[in-house]
Amino acid sequence: QVQLVESGGGLVQAGGSLRLSCAASGRTFGGYSMGWFRQIPGKEREFVAKVWWSSGNTLYADSVKGRFTISRDNAKNTLFLQMTSLKPEDTAVYYCAASRTAGTNANNYDYWGQGTQVTVSL
Repeated sequence: QVQLVESGGGLVQAGGSLRLSCAASGRTFGGYSMGWFRQIPGKEREFVAKVWWSSGNTLYADSVKGRFTISRDNAKNTLFLQMTSLKPEDTAVYYCAASRTAGTNANNYDYWGQGTQVTVSL
């Protein structure tokens, strides 16, 4: 059974940093892409960043490019999202997810974590 468990969310002031982690278990993820999405109430889940587990190639949403860094630790089966220069508009529930296909559409992701709240105050 695949499990994705996020941690590291919290409250931070604008301009601050947070590091999210996602512990993955239940299978090997070679050939998968692992992504971070975020969602605020009343809006669709939004793509943030993704990394191909095997190659390490990454892709970012324009809104976070240059501020967020996605990475993974293959040995520990853990995905990370380092967030810097945080803005109030980054406030959301952040989810990690895994997909066997390319793309940034949330509908193409097979496995999801439970989410972790990130709140950025002025």
